[in-house]
Amino acid sequence: MKSNKVYFLPEPSHWPILGSISLFLMLVGVINIIHDNWYGHYLLTFGVLLFIYMLHGWFSAVINESLKGLHNPQMDRSYRWGMFWFIVSEIAFFGAFFGTLFYARVFAVPTLGGLGMGGSQETHALLWPQFKSMWPLFKNPNPTEFPGPHEVMPAWGIPAINTLILLSSAATVTWAHWGLAKNRRWQLKLGLLITISLGILFLCMQAFEYHEAYAQLGLTLSSGIYGTTFFMLTGFHAVHVTVGLTMLTVILIRCFKGHFRPQHQFGFEAVSWYWHFVDVVWLFLFVFVYWM
Repeated sequence: MKSNKVYFLPEPSHWPILGSISLFLMLVGVINIIHDNWYGHYLLTFGVLLFIYMLHGWFSAVINESLKGLHNPQMDRSYRWGMFWFIVSEIAFFGAFFGTLFYARVFAVPTLGGLGMGGSQETHALLWPQFKSMWPLFKNPNPTEFPGPHEVMPAWGIPAINTLILLSSAATVTWAHWGLAKNRRWQLKLGLLITISLGILFLCMQAFEYHEAYAQLGLTLSSGIYGTTFFMLTGFHAVHVTVGLTMLTVILIRCFKGHFRPQHQFGFEAVSWYWHFVDVVWLFLFVFVYWM
């Protein structure tokens, strides 16, 4: 794993082309599922499988280059900047959804209820004169078409427990990182195992919360803007937790194979950055979706 001082130029790769094809197939598949075409599910499934194959092949190639000592400091900087901009794009991704939540709470709902600026009184009188502005929104402007929830998800139940779980996982992955920095392999592996276990527990709690929302609270994806934003934000976060768990599992397998050294560990660092990002997003979710 010694660093190569000579500039390393990767060989031409077919993986980006396969990645583009797989994303295109997934997009076309989803579009055809929306239009009730029978082949949509097949296109989506094939696109997902091709995407997984692409990820496995591409990352395997990068790992093999690293194990051969081909990655010099310039390559290391490239990977760090790549991971940095990837996380920035993820911030923009969640920023758009948080923006939707704030727009609905601050502008759309008050305007429909006659509490906004400008011509909101006219809008309220002409469109929904019986609608009252409030958040969370229990009674939608058209309750017949979109029945609102009976209750909201209490912040100090499962969400608070999940917050504790994710904060604990942030501490354990940092503890594992310290073990790697000091070349204590047992601490590295144990910290990753605990982190993965906490992540799985988080997803199980999230699944139970969704069941409670649908079965007891009447909070569904189609229960108006509150239900839509709730499941949109928490659901995409759960997807990111699943991706993070997959990455952590791959890193753990690599640790058991003897990969990573105190001076050669960016693969681990990148995954820990991503996991900390997922933790921070959840803190915003807890405050703005559950608490406030």
